[in-house]
Amino acid sequence: MKLSHALAALIIAWCAVLGCIQAVTLEVKQGNSTCIKAELSASFSITYNTSSSTRTVQVPLPDSTTVDTGSSSCGTADSSPWLVAVFGPGHALGLSFSTNGSQYSVANLTLQYNLSDASIFPEANSSDVVTVVSASVGIWATINTTYRCVSPSTFRVGGATVTFSNMRLEAYMPGNDLSPTESVCMADQASTTAPPTTASTTTTAAPAPTPPGTPERGTYSVKNGNGTACLLAQMGLQLNISYFSVSQNKTVQELINLTPDLTNSSGSCEASSASLVLTQERSTTLTFMFSLNSTSKKYHLSGITVLANLTDATAPFTASNTSLDYLRSTLGRSYMCNAEQTLAVVPTFSLNTFRLQVQPFAVTTNQFATAEECQMDQDQMLIPIIVGAALAGLVLIVLIAYLIGRKRSHAGYQTI
Repeated sequence: MKLSHALAALIIAWCAVLGCIQAVTLEVKQGNSTCIKAELSASFSITYNTSSSTRTVQVPLPDSTTVDTGSSSCGTADSSPWLVAVFGPGHALGLSFSTNGSQYSVANLTLQYNLSDASIFPEANSSDVVTVVSASVGIWATINTTYRCVSPSTFRVGGATVTFSNMRLEAYMPGNDLSPTESVCMADQASTTAPPTTASTTTTAAPAPTPPGTPERGTYSVKNGNGTACLLAQMGLQLNISYFSVSQNKTVQELINLTPDLTNSSGSCEASSASLVLTQERSTTLTFMFSLNSTSKKYHLSGITVLANLTDATAPFTASNTSLDYLRSTLGRSYMCNAEQTLAVVPTFSLNTFRLQVQPFAVTTNQFATAEECQMDQDQMLIPIIVGAALAGLVLIVLIAYLIGRKRSHAGYQTI
């Protein structure tokens, strides 16, 4: 008995120090019908300031978490569905959803935490309630299927991170229970060994796809409420995806060009963040997330998310990274790079850009501001200058040598 009490005390102490991640079930209802259901575990890593230092705490989502019925909604024609979970004094986790008709996704991930909660944030030098938001985090699934991701998935949300695990989620539900058909996340697919082929089964390997060539340059924009552009982009885009091929029974790499005529653009513009969402025929969705540092007046591409339906894959391909640092430029200027760039996102996905120019902030006349060129363009301009200078120097040396030689030859015929 003493041993069991000691063990229980040890478990409680361990949870108090490290935080025990509990699985919770959350439902959003409209009447007797469920429209959003989530079964998940989550934890948050939050950095805050004290009077003398900076601290980082790990906060688990407790099993006492409940749905905020006042903030949660199944959505209307003019508003998105929302799942808002509340826990503790003033803490909340929110997920808003969107759909293109064939797929649904988490459009925004919101974390709210109350720094006056001394049990979590001891000695915090502020009592503010902080709200941080991340757009398009790469959680998506086909309509009428359950999104499943057992593997831990971490997303950066402002100055905090959110880690989900053992996650099963469905929005726009036709019934009250999660669909038995699942859309499995890429992390779970990578950890699953492909089934072996039997001797009685013959498969014909699909021919290697023909490289698509250089993509066409597209013009995209995001408009604010009054109809004026707040984000401008011109670029050719090529997706470089690694996935498990069903027909070839192995992991393959495929290049996919985004076709501007078949691609629609949308997004949002905020004071310190902006997003550009490109959707091609409901088969591919590519999201760019930009961040602005108000102190340094510098902006950069901070996140890329891709959702793609591949005909030869076992499930839709998804990848996301919200900790990037590409396309860095100054507020009031655009970023330009005519050279081909490769933006590494995750090991299974990178993005190739061609003839790129983008301005996500301070667009004033529906036109790009003066451009800051990438280093590759500057290097390409520098090479012909160096070659030209070298040739000019060589010609000058030859000319000087010729004049010196000519003067010496004239000196040989002088009279004595």
